[in-house]
Amino acid sequence: MSSQSPTALTPRGRAAVAVAGLATWASRVSGRGSGGMIGGLVALKLDPGLMAQLAAGRRTALVTGTNGKSTTTRMLAAALSTVAPVASNANGDNMDAGIVSALVADRGAMLAAIEVDELHTPAVAENTRPEAIVLLNLSRDQLDRVGEINSIERRLRAGVAAQPQATLVANCDDVMITSIAYDNPKVVWVAAGAPWSGDSVSCPRTGEPITRTVDSSGASRWASVAPLPDGREFARPEPDWWVDDETIYGPDGFSAPMRLALPGRANRGNAAQAVAAAVSMGADPAAAVRAVERIDDVAGRYSTVDVDGRAAHLLLAKNPAGWQEALSMVDTAADGLVIAVNGQVGDGVDLSWLWDVRFESFEGVSVFASGERAADLSVRLTYAGIEHVLEPDPLAAIRRCPPGRVEVLANYTALRDLNRAISAAGYSSADAESNGTANGKTQA
Repeated sequence: MSSQSPTALTPRGRAAVAVAGLATWASRVSGRGSGGMIGGLVALKLDPGLMAQLAAGRRTALVTGTNGKSTTTRMLAAALSTVAPVASNANGDNMDAGIVSALVADRGAMLAAIEVDELHTPAVAENTRPEAIVLLNLSRDQLDRVGEINSIERRLRAGVAAQPQATLVANCDDVMITSIAYDNPKVVWVAAGAPWSGDSVSCPRTGEPITRTVDSSGASRWASVAPLPDGREFARPEPDWWVDDETIYGPDGFSAPMRLALPGRANRGNAAQAVAAAVSMGADPAAAVRAVERIDDVAGRYSTVDVDGRAAHLLLAKNPAGWQEALSMVDTAADGLVIAVNGQVGDGVDLSWLWDVRFESFEGVSVFASGERAADLSVRLTYAGIEHVLEPDPLAAIRRCPPGRVEVLANYTALRDLNRAISAAGYSSADAESNGTANGKTQA
């Protein structure tokens, strides 16, 4: 393991870092945000090459994919911290400016765990020369911003191919991710799960159908009905790491109980990829597992806030796959359910994806349609046969729920706005202090 310290900055780079610090401070003291974006924006204006300077001499892992980036990055940072201090964009500011801000904030850290937006991954990888790239999943997301899913797969495939030094930690249950990593000689395959298969019904390289089966052990398998152009079979690789409801399994016979503080099957998959990436960078596997078990909140997600006798449990979702997973985490015995949807740039202004989400009946639960696009959501819930009340203000919707436990599902800016309202109202919340969203697109 290298003991090299981060490379010294150029005079221009030092000036950019100093001005960035002032901009971040001004953003925080003025109450406009955490400064996670503005400092990096200012720094990159002064020195466009600053990211590469800040990353030089560090051992960096990038985390990308459609869903689970912030959670996995938080887990990976915790696991890597068992090896050495880690710089990380913990608030989820996952584009160039936010990444630069994170690297500026912890200049002395020898390791970095960086969340990266899918569209920005090739360029960020070129600047950081990562030791590991964690590839989570790939599905339809914000079509008005991200675009068609197969084009993203091709861009990511080319981007990781340009980083031969990187070990890819790839989800073998996801057809798109497998295609991205399939040609790379340094892959750690993780069976992280892929419950949403609506965007991978065909091979992204040939267009041929994907068949899915379950083997005698209960494991899900998939394969293309036709070979790749070079004659190779395109099918689910055998995993190096996998999980069940109680245990994580890895290479060389490793296994350990894994009891996460975060809910949901998807988070077990996220944890497995975080542990696998940390181990690939020198972490002890048992220590890495213990570290990810301690993560109980990620940028305001999963936290519980007391709102006038209502325990509001906050969950974030942003696209069909994410909403379906979040809906599976809802406690159907809750006293109320608030679903909040905005349609700002950070969310994707096209909400047609609402019709792809399999909303279920919540019998006996008071359901509220909320957010700036509450009326659109109300139409969808009506067609799903769910009785509900229209209340555009999410905090007011929580207050209108019966006292007790309230589940809250919200997309990016709806969750951000709710956190700000919670903070302004003086309710106790560990996440309200963040005063921002986790997408790095709208935070000051």
